[in-house]
Amino acid sequence: MEITDIRVRKINAEGKMKAVVSVTFDNAIVVHDIKIIEGPDKLFIAMPSRKTADGEFKDIAHPINAQMREYLENSILAKYETALAEEAASIAE
Repeated sequence: MEITDIRVRKINAEGKMKAVVSVTFDNAIVVHDIKIIEGPDKLFIAMPSRKTADGEFKDIAHPINAQMREYLENSILAKYETALAEEAASIAE
């Protein structure tokens, strides 16, 4: 499975949630609302989820193995860094 597009839809300067991302796979399916979160040691991704009746959050879509999670997270965070640099450059102009 190949990531064919990553769109950083919203960047937050403040708070722990840094961005909201949409990822397209094989030009055929898209997953919206993947969040980039600032953790204690590094940035990480949180998959889209919904709240269950008992108040627990369950992922709607998620990678099923560590290799896919790493590929997805590395790709998203690289695109996020590029988007941050582009935003900083446009502000500086």
